[in-house]
Amino acid sequence: MSRPRPRRPRRHVGRWLFRAAAILVVFAIGVAIGQTFDDSSAPSGTQTSVRTLEPATLSAETVTVTVSTSP
Repeated sequence: MSRPRPRRPRRHVGRWLFRAAAILVVFAIGVAIGQTFDDSSAPSGTQTSVRTLEPATLSAETVTVTVSTSP
């Protein structure tokens, strides 16, 4: 009598790839919806402005310093 071969466990690679792709699609849709809500929100009233300040020119002052040494 011959014994039947033991069944090999099926590899469910296709199922895992499908699940991973579905999770990525759901994540991408969630990011897109979040960006839509963020872009359409009303401004909060705080406005930031950036300016470059030019340094003022200072006139050079002449100062005389006398140093004396005692022996």
